Amino acid sequence: MSAKLKLAPTKTLSPGAAKLRLLKRLRCTLKFEKIAWQSGAHLIAGVDEVGRGSLFGPVVAAAVILDPGNRIRGLRDSKLLRAERREVLAERIREHAIAWAIAAVDAARIDQINIYQASRVAMRNAVTSLAPKPDHLLIDAMRLDCELPQRAIIHGDALSASIAAASILAKVERDRMVREWDPVFPLYGLASNKGYSTPHHLAALRQHGPSPLHRQSFAPVWNNPVPQEVLAFMLNEEPEEVLLEMNEAAG
Repeated sequence: MSAKLKLAPTKTLSPGAAKLRLLKRLRCTLKFEKIAWQSGAHLIAGVDEVGRGSLFGPVVAAAVILDPGNRIRGLRDSKLLRAERREVLAERIREHAIAWAIAAVDAARIDQINIYQASRVAMRNAVTSLAPKPDHLLIDAMRLDCELPQRAIIHGDALSASIAAASILAKVERDRMVREWDPVFPLYGLASNKGYSTPHHLAALRQHGPSPLHRQSFAPVWNNPVPQEVLAFMLNEEPEEVLLEMNEAAG
């Protein structure tokens, strides 16, 4: 009787794990910047956003014009870097880039215009805040409503050094903003999950409902049995005033 061969079961990767595996194989270079330089561009801004998939807080974008004569080693997609490494690189980017700018769109605005449009608004605001102004844009998988020559690059933060630099600045800034809200809303574990859909965060939403800074238009937020949390100090103030004060406090 012949022995039966037992084949090891093929492990199916989740979409997130498959994407990370792909990103790790990509090389972050100046290839796209060189193409733009050869076309006559001089000040090329990489543009990216972070926080599109978060349930809490703002979407944050950054725009960075790198100095071709001052190379910053180690730039890559911010998702592939440890937090400590991102902080180090962010400091180097701020110090050595020709220009950089950061912009954010808060949760209330996200609920009004949707996360895709909010991301575009944040990106455009970051670009228009740059000084000097860029003459060419490299953008992570998106086009912006502006007259500047631009190129949308799929997985741009893993392929373009300029976009990677923007990704790092945006990630570091957004993480800082969300951490500052952790002691205000301690139930959700914001310091560790940054507002993303972790099991602890989802369980807290089911048990306690959302905070005023959760994105009410996102299904995991509105599809829970507990009404939105209302803080005592909010009861005697206008909603617009409260949101303004919260955003100012978050920097």
